[in-house]
Amino acid sequence: MIKPLIQTLITLSVVLFTCFPTMAEGLFTASDKDKSIQVELFEFENPQQQQRAIALAKTLRCPQCQNQNLIESNSPIAKDLRLVVFDMIKDGKSDRDITQYMTERFGEFVLYKPTISASNALLWFIPGVIFLLFIYLSVKSIRNSS
Repeated sequence: MIKPLIQTLITLSVVLFTCFPTMAEGLFTASDKDKSIQVELFEFENPQQQQRAIALAKTLRCPQCQNQNLIESNSPIAKDLRLVVFDMIKDGKSDRDITQYMTERFGEFVLYKPTISASNALLWFIPGVIFLLFIYLSVKSIRNSS
């Protein structure tokens, strides 16, 4: 009685583990293809709007890839965000509105050129201070040795 039950469970497990990855791939790939088609076939009202959208999307970092902008990345979230940028530009939003929306959602990490603020001022100025300190100590060391 237990042996047929174990054999049935093993058979069922093998079937599920071999079939599920194939089924899951089909489930997720279809929506990714649909999103790709939406992004690639997105229609702007004029070429200037398209150029502006592409230029803006190049200044925004993909949250998943981290080293690619929204145009270069092929990740699903980059395609989603690219579509959001395109839609917002088509709706007449300014570049500032779009970058503000993205930074509210993902933080300043999404910007390739982050702004200087009180929270990150040390990161901007410490390298310069260290360089000046190095120059000062080097000059002082050279004067003391001569």
